[in-house]
Amino acid sequence: MHQTVSTRDLYEALRDRLALERLAGDAGMDRPLSDKEGAPILAGPLNFIHPNRIQVVGAAESAFLAGLPAEARRDAVGRLFEAEPAAVILAEGIEADELLVVAAESSSTPLLRTPGAISELLDHLQYYSSIALAERVTLHGVFMEVLGMGVLITGDPAVGKSELALELISRGNRLVADDAAEFFRIAPDTISGTCPALLQDFLEVRGLGIVNVRAMFGDSAIKRNKYLRLIVQLRRMTDDELAAVDRLSGCHSTRPVLGLDVAEVTIPVAPGRNMAILVETAVRNHMLKLKGYDASEVFIESQRRAVSGDFD
Repeated sequence: MHQTVSTRDLYEALRDRLALERLAGDAGMDRPLSDKEGAPILAGPLNFIHPNRIQVVGAAESAFLAGLPAEARRDAVGRLFEAEPAAVILAEGIEADELLVVAAESSSTPLLRTPGAISELLDHLQYYSSIALAERVTLHGVFMEVLGMGVLITGDPAVGKSELALELISRGNRLVADDAAEFFRIAPDTISGTCPALLQDFLEVRGLGIVNVRAMFGDSAIKRNKYLRLIVQLRRMTDDELAAVDRLSGCHSTRPVLGLDVAEVTIPVAPGRNMAILVETAVRNHMLKLKGYDASEVFIESQRRAVSGDFD
């Protein structure tokens, strides 16, 4: 699912950072930042051939417009606003002359200005669009940073996810989100996860109710966001299901999230098992696999060599 984000949202998000000011066209502040085909925001320097969704005017573009004959300049400004951009932003503190202001007001196109350089403005617009307009999904579970890796702990209700999260936090790991973590795809191979504002810092533990992790363990126990690298599924298994588990390779698979296959490991839940250590071990094992080392393959190869008598 893609977010619907308006020029007003962009302005509110970047106003203080870029010292943005509104010059004209306030009636169009609710224009969407995606185009009519639903493509995400494309911001760039002034372009009449393939108009950007946000048209940016820097010193070079302003000089180009100023150098045109009066009639050609009116025609160029008319074409700029006829494309119905989400906004026109003047960079480097450029003054907005009457022609731009009138065109912005008559077309209800937001005209904004920032004192910053055009390169800085474009960097912020690109970063904002990659986050605000990213495809996203909400997944049930506890999302944590475990040994520096983003791990989503999932499982049936009352399987012990929150208790496991508390133990992991007490071992120095950090909570990102409990119950409903939001994930959004910010790059072709990267999914970032964060916590909804209303759930920030809180963890529900059966029998204890809601606890504030930040107040209880300190700021270091909370992580604002993290890339999703591993899913750990907690699962109660019958004796037959346990017997069917491959004892050499374990229960490893992948789960599709926003079009990407995320590594998943299933850990059987049983009385007496130290789940925190098992999760940390699963993370360490996944780190080794990312480096190309698979313990089960090494073990099988060593057994094969022992059986064949090949000890060299």
